[in-house]
Amino acid sequence: MARSSNQSRHRLANQILDLIRDAKFEPGHHLREQQLGDLLGVSRTPVRAALMLLTELEIVEARRNQGFFLVKPFDVLHRIEIEVPNSLDQSLYEQLVRDRLAGILPDSLTQSEIAHRYDVDRVVMLRTLARLSEDGLIARNKGHGWTFLPTLDSKLALNSSYDFRLTIEPASFLLSTFKPDAAALERARLQHMYLASHPDINSVDSMQLFSTDASFHEMFAEFSGNVFFLQAVQQQNRLRRLLEFGGYRNRRRVREWCKEHLAIIDAVLAGDYRGASKMMHAHLSKAVGASGAPIVRDKP
Repeated sequence: MARSSNQSRHRLANQILDLIRDAKFEPGHHLREQQLGDLLGVSRTPVRAALMLLTELEIVEARRNQGFFLVKPFDVLHRIEIEVPNSLDQSLYEQLVRDRLAGILPDSLTQSEIAHRYDVDRVVMLRTLARLSEDGLIARNKGHGWTFLPTLDSKLALNSSYDFRLTIEPASFLLSTFKPDAAALERARLQHMYLASHPDINSVDSMQLFSTDASFHEMFAEFSGNVFFLQAVQQQNRLRRLLEFGGYRNRRRVREWCKEHLAIIDAVLAGDYRGASKMMHAHLSKAVGASGAPIVRDKP
């Protein structure tokens, strides 16, 4: 329960940061608990906990008997994303997948073997197995136990993932329900400009790079107005986090994809959705090449 509460605090702190960025508050702005709670649909207690976290991170200052006040300027805020701690379910999910990819786990195993190997309780284990099943990574045996699916062959998974993404992501821009959010696009543009012009890209944490990359793709899936597109991209990002994380060591490619992302953002801001669709296909094709998977070309 404590871990869940900590996750909620981190998520709410990120939501407060989004509000601050959208409103373009200046340093010294008074962040009122009740106002933030009304805007976010929560009580003052969780808002206060989130503001205390922002205080610990020196983004906000707590003044005795006065409240909370913004400290960081806007040009710094747009680069900040607070990492949400993993839940026990997420930790077990990632460990099972990593161990399977490393060849540590056999094709099939029982719940008793999982519980013994990872020292987890039954509730956490069952939730994790259900999520792995929903993501197409594992299947319940007809008799006893669970079997890993071919999805977790890393090369096969990458090939299939990019083939799938090349099909759906460019198409999202062309849906009649596609509706971009200018504020979200501007935040993403600033984050990418920061990385593209960073004097020492090698010093940037891989988690920040992955978060920027994954959020970019989820943003456009959300703009599609189709929940199935969003769920599909989110599932692919969970898989990418496990299979491609090491790819962020190629920092030259990081600068390249930042510039490609910026071109797509600019096209959408200009209302050129068809051009953005073509750019997304080209961007994903280059990413396929960088991963070693075969590139899928447009059919004539």
